Amino acid sequence: MSEEPRVAIVTGAARGIGAATARRLAADGMAVAVVDIEEAATKETVDAIAAAGGRALGVGADVSDRDQVEAAVSRVAAELGAPTVLVNNAGVLRDNLLFKMTNADWDTVLGVHLRGAFLFSQAAQKHMVERRWGRIVNLSSTSALGNRGQANYAAAKAGLQGFTKTLAIELGPFGVTVNAVAPGFIVTDMTAATAARMKVDFEDFQKHAAAEIPVRRPGRPEDVAHTISFLVSEGAGFVSGQVIYVAGGPKG
Repeated sequence: MSEEPRVAIVTGAARGIGAATARRLAADGMAVAVVDIEEAATKETVDAIAAAGGRALGVGADVSDRDQVEAAVSRVAAELGAPTVLVNNAGVLRDNLLFKMTNADWDTVLGVHLRGAFLFSQAAQKHMVERRWGRIVNLSSTSALGNRGQANYAAAKAGLQGFTKTLAIELGPFGVTVNAVAPGFIVTDMTAATAARMKVDFEDFQKHAAAEIPVRRPGRPEDVAHTISFLVSEGAGFVSGQVIYVAGGPKG
């Protein structure tokens, strides 16, 4: 680590994978900007980091809105320092079969996942390029390989893999690595909402998922956070343009 602590931005960090990642990067010694659509929603994560002796800043921003994203990155740079680590985690679900999917279902999901990652990466990369060091991790999903009822989500998550590989080529010469993590079944509020939508008990949903996973358990947000922690570390400087499936078994 450099003398000054690295500054990380984690989007969608009020809960789930984002919150676990923000806490882990803070434990790794980074100052962390906890970004979510409502600043008030970030309080629990920010407080948890502070209670553990870390440094965090809660920031409200709609990741799909350029002005809000640029203002958020500027605020982070002013209050915490130049961000050289970015985790594009913010996500939403608008599941539906193709024949029932609306324009809004499509646009919302691609706006948050794809445009959000584009806007935050574009705003943050200048800080990384100036310092000739940076780490970007984009959250893909096993759904990128196809999943019934998720044409929008699957397209967005597959798109993030192409986005990742292209940024790795463009930003590599400036000391910036770009990778993607593709979680499988992870126990979060989002998967609980999926179970509710399917009218399935969440415990049964987890047991069914575990039976299909080679390591025979569902994933936890911390499983993903550990992998992200490695990818943004000093030691991962020769790993770039990769998609790592954190799914308890082989995918892809």
